[in-house]
Amino acid sequence: MAKVKAKPKTKAKARAKSTARRATPVRRSARGRPKAKARPKQDFMVNHHREEDFQEGLRSYAKYRDLGVAKATRGMVQAHVIRMVPPCDPAVVSKRHYHDVDFQMIYVLKGWMKGEYDGREVTVRAGSCWIQPPRIKHTVLDYSDDCELLEIILPAEFDTVEV
Repeated sequence: MAKVKAKPKTKAKARAKSTARRATPVRRSARGRPKAKARPKQDFMVNHHREEDFQEGLRSYAKYRDLGVAKATRGMVQAHVIRMVPPCDPAVVSKRHYHDVDFQMIYVLKGWMKGEYDGREVTVRAGSCWIQPPRIKHTVLDYSDDCELLEIILPAEFDTVEV
């Protein structure tokens, strides 16, 4: 349950109370407004579906369609569609591993996939979305013949480590 905070009686007290909690001071412009954080430059881009864009990649049991996000964000984000190659062969797919990333989100576009994440077995289906925390150990266990996933990862370049 959320804690209810008492409302300060004056604006000065409210300002003093809010600034006292900050670990670092907020940079302010000449007009006293907070300065915006500098963000990496990003380019506008559009990527249209083409079957010939699915390429072999990290895993032999998957084909990857790069969406062009890594180039547009100068390496800040990677986004691709992963098309699992049928039929699923557990002897090939069930290699325990982790990804050395800051953020990883997967969304099921088609089909289903079964995986194990730090001892927890999960089956995801079209419309399911999950976050894989950095370095979570996981294994693909099974997938449907039509399984397709959208994966978004930060940063674009990262290591995958088999354990």
